[in-house]
Amino acid sequence: MNVMPFIMAALVLAAGCGKKGQGGGWGDMVVQVVGFTAARQPIEETVSLVGTLYANEAVEIMSELDGTVDEIAFEEGQPVTKGQVLVLIDQQKLRASLAEVEARLQLADSTMQRYTALAESNAVSKQEIEKARAEYEAARASLALMHAQLEDATITAPFDGVVSSRQVSVGQLIMRGTRITSVVDPDPMKAEFHIPERYVGQVRPDQLVQLTVAAYPDVPFSGKVYFVDPRVDEATRTVLVKALVPNADGKLHTGMFANLKLVMQARKDALVIPEVALMVQGERTSVFVVGAEDKVEPRPVTTGVRLAGMVEVLDGVRAGETVIVEGLQKLGPGAKVSVRFEDPSAVALPGARVTP
Repeated sequence: MNVMPFIMAALVLAAGCGKKGQGGGWGDMVVQVVGFTAARQPIEETVSLVGTLYANEAVEIMSELDGTVDEIAFEEGQPVTKGQVLVLIDQQKLRASLAEVEARLQLADSTMQRYTALAESNAVSKQEIEKARAEYEAARASLALMHAQLEDATITAPFDGVVSSRQVSVGQLIMRGTRITSVVDPDPMKAEFHIPERYVGQVRPDQLVQLTVAAYPDVPFSGKVYFVDPRVDEATRTVLVKALVPNADGKLHTGMFANLKLVMQARKDALVIPEVALMVQGERTSVFVVGAEDKVEPRPVTTGVRLAGMVEVLDGVRAGETVIVEGLQKLGPGAKVSVRFEDPSAVALPGARVTP
């Protein structure tokens, strides 16, 4: 039996079945795909950085003279106001010395006045008058010094804040320069970080900073840039930037390590689509857009900010148009599709791009 005619017939039938329609089209075949409706939303472009938190103001409280601690007038961790007394040192001794100097000044003043009156009758010499005047001036200087020492011995808070742990006890003999405690103003906090020099032109005062700390990983904090160093560090090629971060609840502490996002650009009405919709061939980027009669067409697009799973489209797609996000490998120009739309709740629409 000659089987050749049967083989030829089978090949012709197979070739006919493999065609997508006349002219290479897709005919009536319908491809099941997943689509996404291009939508507009606010976006922010950010740079990821690391930094350190510091108190708005912080000062070490140290003794300015030698003496014995008479009184400690604060509790550790206590809020204090500017001018509030914290520590008293050697008050009894200093006040006794002050009384002695005041008495010496009073005597010197009386002597000088008496000698001045006697000088009119030449009862005293010019040298004695000058000596009396010198003793008076010396007594006045001693009095000023005693008042300054009493002021130094009464240690007060330099600004509103919170005192830290105390390092001395009542009755302890301390020397000048002994650390007593610290006063910290924790609200707002200062976040200090360095940015690569290529971003210097995009950083300005009042720019938004978002940050998190390890102690509260799920709590976002935000602040604003207030300082950009005019110098570039030659060793690291970075620039120091500082931001003020409100801290009314006291969660942030000096020395904390912070993960920061510096907002470089913000747009309120950007068109975004899922990044998986993009088809990249060399320098050409395109998407499949569902058009009339549910047929797809490849459309070149221009992209902008890259988001986490999403991408901004600057040109090529309009709001409300449907782009294909799944099933791309099964499509070609003119293919007819049955679209199942992606559940919006399952698609992350982040507001920030993370740039290393």
